[in-house]
Amino acid sequence: MKILTLACVMGGCSLLATAPAVAENPTGTSSVTVVVSALASPQSVVKLYFYNLRDKFLKPQGYAFKKVVQPGGQRQITLPVDLPHGEWAVAITQDMNNNDKLDKNFVGIPTEPFAFSNNVRPTLAPPDFNECKFVVAGPGKVVSIVLTK
Repeated sequence: MKILTLACVMGGCSLLATAPAVAENPTGTSSVTVVVSALASPQSVVKLYFYNLRDKFLKPQGYAFKKVVQPGGQRQITLPVDLPHGEWAVAITQDMNNNDKLDKNFVGIPTEPFAFSNNVRPTLAPPDFNECKFVVAGPGKVVSIVLTK
């Protein structure tokens, strides 16, 4: 019996050693290109906030990271970023008066241009992460967003 058990364990080890390697690392990163068009100003700074946790979406300092881009006289920007695989959402603002904040009116509605991934257009409340999310699972992902004025 001990010999049979040892043979099974040895055979199992042999099978594990010859198992094929996993083709893709699920915890890897991939290059994603974010294209933001219809900028309100070709000079004002564009801020892109990248979120990967649904409970922190649109919360102060809840973003995973932020990128600040000068449009350089253009009405469209193209930003390549490396993102870990998983679900992501992007919120974008354009700081028209360069005061380093998103200006809002007395009821809290932004008075400066903004946008979200999947071109979600909120009506009465900020969008949910699930509405704005996209999946990063490999190279070549392009996220196109039109800025709302």
